[in-house]
Amino acid sequence: MEIKSAEFVISNTDISKCPSPDKPEYAFIGRSNVGKSSLINMLTDRKSLAKTSSTPGKTQLINHFIINEEWYLVDLPGYGYAKTSKKNREKWGKFINQYLLKRENLMCVVVLVDSRLTPQKIDMEFMEFLGQNGIPFVIVFTKIDKLSSSAYQKNIAAYKREMLKTWESLPPIFKSSASSGYGKEIFLDFITETNKHWK
Repeated sequence: MEIKSAEFVISNTDISKCPSPDKPEYAFIGRSNVGKSSLINMLTDRKSLAKTSSTPGKTQLINHFIINEEWYLVDLPGYGYAKTSKKNREKWGKFINQYLLKRENLMCVVVLVDSRLTPQKIDMEFMEFLGQNGIPFVIVFTKIDKLSSSAYQKNIAAYKREMLKTWESLPPIFKSSASSGYGKEIFLDFITETNKHWK
């Protein structure tokens, strides 16, 4: 897939104000500071489509972008550590859950995981939530350029082992580097294929 256009549509915290669910939609989420905005910018070939920041928790709304006039890319607030109040975090949790459970055109949740880390409880719990609610998801391991191939492969293998303790099978897994562009084509091909199932 070649991304010819990527336009911001709307930001909000109210699922009823999201765009009409008439196109396939992919929601990106991960722990704060996992490199979500950088990955979105790399995939869409735009320098600042999603706002990047060294401060975790920068995304605080459901942000919709229309890609090639064909599908929506959704940037969701990160879960976990963020420099904001507990009340704010709880509020995010509420509208993120509502979005994930009720958005009818959501084809897939893209869960970003930092490849530099061993399995994190918060990531495992979030994926468990998706599984229990029958929400399709894939895992994208980010920042693979930040460590050696053997080191990140070891961490990915640890995630797989941990998940297979409770999961019968694993979701599709991708690897990415926002700085080198690694993984871009494979991931966009996955979206092209998945869009074929849109009714």
